[in-house]
Amino acid sequence: MKKKYIVTLTKAERQQLSDMIAAGKGAARRLAHARILLKADQSPDGPGWPEAAIAQAVEVSCPTIERVRTLFVEAGLETALNRRLPRRTYSRKLDGEQEARLIAEACSAPPAGRTRWTLRLLADRLVELEVVDGVSHETVRQVLKETNSSRG
Repeated sequence: MKKKYIVTLTKAERQQLSDMIAAGKGAARRLAHARILLKADQSPDGPGWPEAAIAQAVEVSCPTIERVRTLFVEAGLETALNRRLPRRTYSRKLDGEQEARLIAEACSAPPAGRTRWTLRLLADRLVELEVVDGVSHETVRQVLKETNSSRG
C-alpha cells in the first residue's frame, strides 16, 4: 500500500534531530518522535525504514508512527515533536463574586441542628440564595480548597 504521508527531511532538519537525540536531553516522547522521523525519512540521505521496523526499533506502535508522519507533513517539524495542546477549554463554574459569596457562607454559622457546614449543604445554600442556578459539591470543594479558609 502506498503511503499517503511521506517524510522527507532537509539536511538542517536531519542535523537538528540528530543533535537532539545525541544530547539525550528532553522529553522521552519528543526524542521518540525524533527517532521516528529520522528512521522514516525518505530523502536520499535517509534510511526510509518500513513502519514495522521503526515500531520495533523505537518501541512504539504503528499508529503512533502514522500520527507522527501526518503531523510532520501537515504541520511541520515542531508540531510533530511537541505535545498537542488540549482541545477542551475548562471554564470556571463560579466567578469571583460567587466564590466570595460561597466563602462568606462557609465562614458563617451553620444551619440549625448542624455543627458545621458540609459541601452539599453549601451547594444547596448557594442555589437557595439564587447565587447560582446549580452547583455541585465538588465545585464547592475545589473553590474552598483554593482558599486558606477553615470551615470550623
